[in-house]
Amino acid sequence: MKRRRFIENGAKAGIAFSLLGIHACKQSSKETKDSAAEKPVKVAEKNPFFELSLAQWSIHRMIREEGLDPYLFAEKAKSWGFKGLEYVSQLYRDELEAESYSIEAMQNFVDKNNLEAKKHGLRNLLIMIDGEGPLASLDVDERTQAVKNHHKWVDAAAAMGCHSIRVNLQGTMEPEPWVKASVDGLTQLATYAKDKNVNIIVENHGGPSSNGSWLAEVMRKVNLDNCGTLPDFGNFCVKRESGGYYDSACIEEYDIYQGVKELMPYARAVSAKTYDFDKNGNEVKIDYVKMMQIVKQAGYNGFVGVEYEGDALSEEEGIIATKDLLIKVAGQLI
Repeated sequence: MKRRRFIENGAKAGIAFSLLGIHACKQSSKETKDSAAEKPVKVAEKNPFFELSLAQWSIHRMIREEGLDPYLFAEKAKSWGFKGLEYVSQLYRDELEAESYSIEAMQNFVDKNNLEAKKHGLRNLLIMIDGEGPLASLDVDERTQAVKNHHKWVDAAAAMGCHSIRVNLQGTMEPEPWVKASVDGLTQLATYAKDKNVNIIVENHGGPSSNGSWLAEVMRKVNLDNCGTLPDFGNFCVKRESGGYYDSACIEEYDIYQGVKELMPYARAVSAKTYDFDKNGNEVKIDYVKMMQIVKQAGYNGFVGVEYEGDALSEEEGIIATKDLLIKVAGQLI
């Protein structure tokens, strides 16, 4: 998830049917029936292996530019047919910072979101956390403070019934020191979260964390049941012009399919990123059949979060297009 910033039934295989129809024009009715009997059409799964959730980042422009109340997230998600909610902490930052993240302010955040989720019959799944300090800092004191800064979000997630908070592993850009610092930061935070039944999950989100092999190594070394990953289909830029995480053009990208494959064994959630679509409704940068096949083959059957991040369509149009694409693809997988 690029941050500067927190089923339906499957469709029937119309493509296969239309191809048979073209061939049938050259045959008699009997021959057509015989041919169809010999070559049965693959029909889309009635029940895809995943459920659909909505990442709140998909409506960040509605909130930041159009004035949408972030507490209307559940209402919007329900109207678009989603079952799960993935919150983004930075979309509540102004309100919470104004109250210095007081106990009362955090309780208000929890209570209002719980009320809305219950009203609309949706599940709170996770909170994506940004801006709380570098968990992979080489400075021990800075890293420890970052861990403490995340405690309030673990507590909020527990009070909302979320299974996870998503964190970033920012800090040094050097691979070996980054792995060591990441293991320490995550171990501290996951240990705090364990008794609260909250997972700490890491997204490939720039720098070393977007190298699937390195992030998988971190997971192996942490080796805690409540520490895992949130593979994002699009966030695999490992090097930018400025040398930073998000602030300039990408000049080196990790293989997105390899990266997702390496992260799926540790996945507690999946982020279905989209940018733009062709005339057939397919994502132009990501082969969704190939990507979702990787997800399915990993044995994952949880929620897949829609995260539209394009600008060719409105946020609502992009969200619906992503949802429709996932449902369509579900019927094409082996």
